[in-house]
Amino acid sequence: MNESTDLINGKIWKAILWFSIPMLVGNLFQQLYNTVDSYVVGNFVSSGALAAVGQSTPIINTLVGFFTGLATGAGVVIAQYFGGNHLNKMKKAIHTSIALTLILCVLFTILGIGLSKQILILIGSPDSVMAPASLYLRIYFGGISFVCIYNMGSGILRAVGDSKTPLYYLIVASIINIILDFVFVLYFHMGVAGAGWATFIAQGISALLVMIKLVFSKEIYKVEFKDISIDMPILKKIIEIGIPTALQQSIVSFSNVIVQSYINSFGANAVAGYTSYVKIDGFLQLPIQSFAMAITTFTGQNIGAHAIDRVKKGLRTTMAMTFGVTTMGVLIIYIFGEQLVGIFSSDPEVIKYGYLMARIFAAGYLTLPVIQIISGALRGVGLSNIPMYFMVATFVFLRQIYLAIAVPLTHNIGIVFAGWPVTWVICMIGLLIYYFRVHWLDHV
Repeated sequence: MNESTDLINGKIWKAILWFSIPMLVGNLFQQLYNTVDSYVVGNFVSSGALAAVGQSTPIINTLVGFFTGLATGAGVVIAQYFGGNHLNKMKKAIHTSIALTLILCVLFTILGIGLSKQILILIGSPDSVMAPASLYLRIYFGGISFVCIYNMGSGILRAVGDSKTPLYYLIVASIINIILDFVFVLYFHMGVAGAGWATFIAQGISALLVMIKLVFSKEIYKVEFKDISIDMPILKKIIEIGIPTALQQSIVSFSNVIVQSYINSFGANAVAGYTSYVKIDGFLQLPIQSFAMAITTFTGQNIGAHAIDRVKKGLRTTMAMTFGVTTMGVLIIYIFGEQLVGIFSSDPEVIKYGYLMARIFAAGYLTLPVIQIISGALRGVGLSNIPMYFMVATFVFLRQIYLAIAVPLTHNIGIVFAGWPVTWVICMIGLLIYYFRVHWLDHV
């Protein structure tokens, strides 16, 4: 059965919505991976265990973010070839992407396992969480190949309009992860290691399922082991589009590692509160990310089909839908933020820090639809360097300058939390100026 959505013909809002919904649900289940880990260790182990898992998240995101950026580049190239009906080039792009993934799997496994403890020391992780955080990271990076294979495989499927199949696999893997979290932590008393191994196994299953789909498919995107090799001109194109996004995501994630070093100075309860709200923040940003991924694929396919007016209408439509969903999320945060943080810990101090972060973040979320949808469209036309410049300049350099000046003067954790929305606003203004003043579609 063909699960693909036609993004080149028909009503734009309907095409984008139906393409986005499976990605939204899929991202929801993917977010459940670390969220369930945090819930289980926070409620059934200790606040220290919750902080240990929290220390790991931005470090994981740095390496995974780099690969996800490369996968985005591959997806744009595949989508453009697919939209333009250049099927031979599309097949070469798919097999080049798989070859690149296998090479990076080896590299990331070595780097992740080898540098885990050193990075924790570098960011000033509290001594009380150093050992469990290091253990969790080593287990996670032992299975980083599964993460890479799944993300590239699902990116290939989305590039040809199939956002449903990756969803099915994530549902299966997430359910397994949830079950194993409780079994390993509650019944086998494995602590943080149990949460790590549950995620390891679940991610392995999702990677296996997506590869089975690609290898045994009868569709035009079928992967043949004998054809897995690198086509240098196509690899160059993937890198040209993917590296800016990869650098942006990994540098921004690493910047959050440095920001966490400021939070660490306020103690383990502050780290646990931050960890708790980061999980909630992840859920709220899911629809924004899903619509951004949708507009990237939509733009890529329609650029390939030379449907420029459809690209413009698609961006406006996606922006409106994203604003609507984000506004509802902001209202939920304002009304139920304290109760949501309380899901992860009953410690009043942990809840206090997490709810403070919620209140500071809430209004700033309304900038993210502009940032992410414009960025997604720019990536779809191949201008992935533009959002990289804006996001790295604001989310990394400006945020670090702000923290370096403001935190020593105030020693107030609210000032640390404010670093996010302040830089979101500035990034949004910059991208809006670019969008209205530069003829970015002339790049096509």
